[in-house]
Formats: sequence, C-alpha cells, structure tokens
Amino acid sequence: MKQTYRSATAFVLGWIWVAFVAFNAFDLTIRYSGKSSLVAGAVLGVLTALVYVTALRPATVVAEDGLRVRNPLRTTFLPWSAIDDVQVSHTINVTYGDKVLRAWTPQASARERAKASRRGAPREQRGRYRTEPVLSKGERAAQEAMAGKTHADWVAEQITERVETAKRRDALAGQVRAVWAPDALAAGVVAVALVVLAVLL
Repeated sequence: MKQTYRSATAFVLGWIWVAFVAFNAFDLTIRYSGKSSLVAGAVLGVLTALVYVTALRPATVVAEDGLRVRNPLRTTFLPWSAIDDVQVSHTINVTYGDKVLRAWTPQASARERAKASRRGAPREQRGRYRTEPVLSKGERAAQEAMAGKTHADWVAEQITERVETAKRRDALAGQVRAVWAPDALAAGVVAVALVVLAVLL
C-alpha cells in the first residue's frame, strides 16, 4: 500500500497559486500588449516554477518496496533494507550507510512542536463545572497516542515500522537511487525561457 505524506498547507496554497496563474495567463493572452505582457508572463512563470518545486512537488512516499523522498530538485529511493535509522529534528532525517537523507516535507516547525507538547499536557481544571465535552474511550486513546507528536514524528514512526517489518522479513536489499527530477528541471527551463523571451522581445 502506497502512502504519500506532504505539507497540506503548502499543497493547497500551491494549487491556489496555479489557479491564479491560469486566470492571469488567460487574461494576458486575451489582452496582449507586447513587452509588458511578456514581462508579466515571465514573472508569473518564474514564480510558478518556484511554487511547483517548493510546494507541489515535495513529498515523502511510503511504498511496498521502499521509501521515495521527493525533494525540490531530486528524488531519492531507499529500499527498506538500506535504512539504518529515522530521526526527526525539524525535518525527517533518514540515515542509510554513512549518508543522511533529509525529507523536505513534512517538517516539524517550532510552533507545531509547541502545540503538540500542549496537546500532551493534562488540562487544568477550573471551577467546579466541567466546560469541555467528555471524550469517548477511542478519542482518549487517539489523544494519548498523538500526545506530544507532530505530523513529522508520526510519519517517521510509520517509516520506522516499515523498516523493522522489512528487516524481519529479510527483504532483499535493493539499490539506493538518487536522480535529478526531470519535472522540476523542466519547470526551471520553461521559467528561464520565458525570462529570455521577455528580455529579447
């Protein structure tokens, strides 16, 4: 089973940006006014390429055969048997051999870490009347399981569980692959082409 983890906020904002650019590209095409339209199109193209590689593309993909980390410009595949350790600082750090792979997303910000710590702390009881709803048994169990954990911590736990399961099964070692991302490079090339076009015309 394949699971993809990413920053939901960045992903949603990225698609909002794409919709904004599509509307503006249509408007620039309809109301074409020469050089100024080309410059505006080039600026939109460069910003869209940046939004794509930093907000839409990055993801941590947990698959049957291993872990695939899509960072802005590179995609790295690690078979489960190659992973030695998984830790979380502000990023998820996956150690394999003598190297460390840092996943661009999901990240644990200081604010999210503080919020998770507050979520794990017992609530202060004020007054004699209870103002908060009573949680069901399942809700209390979920709250205890997530106490003090960020989304990045939870994803790191999922990766660690998959690594341990694969090593117990004695999964065959695959090869670690790190490749440049053609889609991210293509976005950059298109952005540069738009800038050159706007400068030359």
